[in-house]
Amino acid sequence: MTNEEQLIGKFYACFNQRDCVGMQACYHDDIEFSDPVFPHLKGKQPKAMWHMLCAASKDIRITVSDIKADAQTGGCKWNAAYTFSRTNRPVLNKITASFIFKDGKIIQHHDDFNFWAWSKQALGTPGLLLGWTPIIKNKVRRTASNNLIKFIEKNEQYK
Repeated sequence: MTNEEQLIGKFYACFNQRDCVGMQACYHDDIEFSDPVFPHLKGKQPKAMWHMLCAASKDIRITVSDIKADAQTGGCKWNAAYTFSRTNRPVLNKITASFIFKDGKIIQHHDDFNFWAWSKQALGTPGLLLGWTPIIKNKVRRTASNNLIKFIEKNEQYK
């Protein structure tokens, strides 16, 4: 197993334990993160996002598979099973991650998942009917972004 594969494994093991400090230690200071909900985070923003998500998650279970990496790039598949706090609905989100490494840390992290599949689980009928539209996706993005901004404002280390 390469050092980078071990790093990916450590990142998700920490996430499963809701250890945001351990997750953050896997990231380069110049980290760039994107996914369908948080499309353009940089620097302290991704670290704050993981801290916010770990703090809000009461029952998250992370499983990871197909970890592959060399010194430059890597990827894996991972699942997040949790209760979506806004609706109290169970979610099983299936995610594909890709990474770029620098100085032995993750400098770029991109997660991809089916937003409509997620929204059907998390939002129920509105997600089923409209989750494939920009209306729902943009509303979820705005809400998530506003939550992250508020979280950063309350936590000095991310300013």
